[in-house]
Amino acid sequence: MTAQTTTKAFTPTAAREMTGAEIVVQALVDQGVDTLFGYPGGAVLPIYDALFNDNETYGPRLQHILVRHEQGATHAAEGYARSTGKPGVVLVTSGPGATNAITGIVDALMDSIPMVVFTGQVPTHLIGTDAFQEADTVGITRACTKHNYLVKDVADLPRIIHEAFHIATTGRPGPVLIDIPKDVQFSTAIYQTPDEVSFSHGYAPRTRGDAGKIAEAVRLIAKARRPVFYTGGGVINAGPAASAALRAFAAMTGAPVTSTLMGLGAFPAADPAWLGMLGMHGTFEANHAMHDCDVMICVGARFDDRVTGRLDAFSPNSKKIHIDIDASSINKNVRVDIGIIGDARSVLDDMIEAWKAEGLEANRSALDDWWRQIDAWRAVQCLRYTPSTTAIKPQQAIERLYELTKTRDTYITTEVGQHQMWAAQFYRFQEPNRWMTSGGLGTMGYGMPAAVGVQLAHPGSLVIDIAGEASIQMCIQELSTAVQYGLPIKIFILNNEWMGMVRQWQQLLHGERYSQSYSESLPDFVKLAEAYGAVGIRCSDPAELDAKILEMIDSPHPVMFDCRVEKLENCLPMIPSGKAHNEMILPEGGDDIGKVIDEAGRRLV
Repeated sequence: MTAQTTTKAFTPTAAREMTGAEIVVQALVDQGVDTLFGYPGGAVLPIYDALFNDNETYGPRLQHILVRHEQGATHAAEGYARSTGKPGVVLVTSGPGATNAITGIVDALMDSIPMVVFTGQVPTHLIGTDAFQEADTVGITRACTKHNYLVKDVADLPRIIHEAFHIATTGRPGPVLIDIPKDVQFSTAIYQTPDEVSFSHGYAPRTRGDAGKIAEAVRLIAKARRPVFYTGGGVINAGPAASAALRAFAAMTGAPVTSTLMGLGAFPAADPAWLGMLGMHGTFEANHAMHDCDVMICVGARFDDRVTGRLDAFSPNSKKIHIDIDASSINKNVRVDIGIIGDARSVLDDMIEAWKAEGLEANRSALDDWWRQIDAWRAVQCLRYTPSTTAIKPQQAIERLYELTKTRDTYITTEVGQHQMWAAQFYRFQEPNRWMTSGGLGTMGYGMPAAVGVQLAHPGSLVIDIAGEASIQMCIQELSTAVQYGLPIKIFILNNEWMGMVRQWQQLLHGERYSQSYSESLPDFVKLAEAYGAVGIRCSDPAELDAKILEMIDSPHPVMFDCRVEKLENCLPMIPSGKAHNEMILPEGGDDIGKVIDEAGRRLV
């Protein structure tokens, strides 16, 4: 349900004087924006008026989506951006409008999502007077944006907007904020197109990797006996061609591939070289391969704590190659042997060419031994669980959801918690840009508004938010947005009546002291869906699960599916806090707590 963009024939720029509000609208059109997410208020009413007039004059060049909360606007913009590769755009008012957007802005910064946020501000002569709905938005967002601006002169506005889109979408993507005082929106200036402005900064991110380091890296990979590719969201951000290059280079080297939570889909789960996700809730084979490898090729990941576990025990005997567009990420958390600054697609393409040019070949004999070890780790079957005929296991719910949607044009968003990890473990992604989740910040409430953004970007696709009954209530009001715009998103709630991940940590690490993790008063999600004008479905019987999932999928309306799952199931495997990759809690028979075992299957604790 994206807007149809029409092109205006421009008169010479010198004759085109506009108000600041009109400049915002025209700049968005020139940047190729078709959808923006927002909520009006006094400090941005001139821009909303300009949007109204633009629509009356030129037709629907820009589709504005009215959310129900500014946090919802930012998450919707994230979903739109993550699924398309284009920047998400947000428009909110001053004061609480801006502060309500902070969570989504931080989320976008942590997960490298391109986003441009426009905030209203009180008139310039009132700044610093504690005026109504005034907040120091630039000060507040300095630490959570890639860059931000306070526009003091309307003549600077065209340059600032075009500059903001350039900064948000190049190098390591991220959110850029533009704070526009109300009097600047009323003032007039000559509009300039993207080709006519001169940027005031020297921002020029490096995209091509150093040829010498690339040659050194491919020679090291060719000599490896136990190589592994550790890939992240940077591969997704670099576009589909980067994922294709990863697949090609992995095949040339014969190395296995694992991924962070944010990198799922960059490498197909159906490929025999795929080890699954790594890290705290990663697979046994992925984590042990990372621990025992002799050459690690990290592409577009940042060695965050959920992946590394205990740093002094992280991949202790490996040579490490790190490819990242962000120079500050290299050697930040983990010292590496070869650091290559550049775009993942560009560097992988150059590595493939260097490999061919030098006539390199993988050490196939050593690789055979490596794959035999990996197959032994796979035989542990770390994702096993015991199905039930009387209660739906959450793992089973995700497995059946995958099987019934894998042939469709499907996009998955999630909230945050156990359901998120089960989705990462059991929904097998074959393509990039199909998986939208909050990784670095871990934001409960992300999934539903993100699904709104994804559905707007892909109106004919199946968009499913895999949720928990606690997380879904964080931004549940955005169901009203989905209903208003006829967006048939599906909210698949794994309802165990607990804050599941909190309860699991309390069980395993805090002596089963369940402090404030049980939801004693939950809504009837079916009635709640109906109250919003959506469809509600409930299922608690495993025998009915497939039929109810198909009913959800086939509905042309927004659906909230209350899937009642086993209440005390734990999300395993798990690396306990402070442990190494080869110290994992695994399921053991019917015991959902599991045991910490080493690579030989011996109990450690």
